[in-house]
Amino acid sequence: MRARYGVPLGITAVGAAGLAYAVGFEVRSFRLRRITVPVLPRGMRPLRVLQVSDIHMVSGQRKKQRWLRSLAGLRPDFVVNTGDNLSDPEGVPEVLDALGPLMEFPGAYVFGSNDYYGPKLRNPARYLMEKASGRHGLNGNAPAVGAIHNPWTELRDAFDAAGWVGLSNTRGRLKLEDIEIALTGLDDPHIKRDRYAEVAGGPESGADLSLAVVHAPYLRVLDAFTVDRYPLILAGHTHGGQLCIPFYGALVTNCDLDTRRVKGLSEHHAGGHTSYLHVSAGCGTNRYTPVRFACPPEATLLTLTPQTP
Repeated sequence: MRARYGVPLGITAVGAAGLAYAVGFEVRSFRLRRITVPVLPRGMRPLRVLQVSDIHMVSGQRKKQRWLRSLAGLRPDFVVNTGDNLSDPEGVPEVLDALGPLMEFPGAYVFGSNDYYGPKLRNPARYLMEKASGRHGLNGNAPAVGAIHNPWTELRDAFDAAGWVGLSNTRGRLKLEDIEIALTGLDDPHIKRDRYAEVAGGPESGADLSLAVVHAPYLRVLDAFTVDRYPLILAGHTHGGQLCIPFYGALVTNCDLDTRRVKGLSEHHAGGHTSYLHVSAGCGTNRYTPVRFACPPEATLLTLTPQTP
């Protein structure tokens, strides 16, 4: 009996342990990623930017709410929210409660598809099939039918009331004492709401720094921002792959970005130019797939420093 069933039972036990870890521990093991990006003009003081992304709030997620509130203790110069705050139409009050202390700081935001629409139960294997076919979201797939509409306008109104700058296919500015930050943002490319022609033209003159912001890091968007010479692009959406293989990495990105750059800081090259790209792995999951493996939930504190000679 041991020879015949020992190995299958062992594999089953390991798989069960891994699932228990992914569901019971790692998905709530919140981390702070710290990185340094040399994009400022020479002589400018460093700036600390807190990026939060892919919160996917579901009512009752108290630990996530406490952790998000605690991030205000970092005292960032400003906050960038790269979208997908919701995974529950009833979750708006809890998102605003969790982000309340951060909304005391200057900030900017874009929305993702899950801010606009509620999640649906789907076969996780579809992500692999979409990767193989090159179709993701509404990019090449049929339009969504019977979508649940989230109360995203309530989020927008609260963010705006706090002074955060909305960047859905538009530009905005943040004033930090003696420093002025120009930001250019797009609505979510995953559901084809991006309209780059409305913001094309590159960084504005007169600002100390220009940044680009988008939820989903599709290549068409990264190429456009890079050709227009933005020094840094901030994005989310990928969940860092969410279910990763130790010592290998992510299997999917849920967009056409390569898995090598599924999270963290990298470079993007287009049209003879180079931009830094930071993709946040986010701190949540779709409510129907509440697991993470080898990819802890995170926020990122980016310290922007002067460019090196």
